[in-house]
Amino acid sequence: MPSTQIKKLSFKQQQLQLRENAILDAVNKLLAKKGFDLMTMDEVAAEVGIAKASLYKHFESKEVLSAASMTRLMEQTIAVAESLPSSLPPLDKLQSIVRWAIQTHLGGTMPLLPSTRSNIQLALLAYPPYIEKLSTLTEHLGAWIGAAQDNGTLSKTLPGEVILYTVFARSCDPVADFLKMGGAFSDSEIVDLLIQTCFHGMTG
Repeated sequence: MPSTQIKKLSFKQQQLQLRENAILDAVNKLLAKKGFDLMTMDEVAAEVGIAKASLYKHFESKEVLSAASMTRLMEQTIAVAESLPSSLPPLDKLQSIVRWAIQTHLGGTMPLLPSTRSNIQLALLAYPPYIEKLSTLTEHLGAWIGAAQDNGTLSKTLPGEVILYTVFARSCDPVADFLKMGGAFSDSEIVDLLIQTCFHGMTG
């Protein structure tokens, strides 16, 4: 049986891929720090160390660039979700995703979730790769939420949609930023505190 050969990227293709990854890394940081509306293409180019004209050769607009960044974030989140052991209880899987997201956010590379009033929202809805990855991630999370409600570890009285959006919101919770600025807690303590309040509430 003939072996399947994986086509290798040319040197030029590898260089382009490395540059695009660097651009998306810079965008992640700026979206985490400033959000879409305040981020400019000049800032992205300066962060990467390239001319703005070169930036436009890779991404035709700020909207497309940001959509590509959010799509890569979805891909990374899906990879984390699919790497979790199948034997892990569904509630633990949800907590693991939220824990990873908060840690990434505290590291300064988690883009802020797009507001329903942000210009990026329309760009994301018009970007098929983002919609595809969002759908895949939502399927994973939705299945875990349903299973956790079935086994009683999550409240059955809460609509699954409410739990789903809460999980997404905790990924870039500004509470983490305020606690970090306060300096009273380490990053790991902040993560534990947000996991506690998200999944177990604040009642005595």
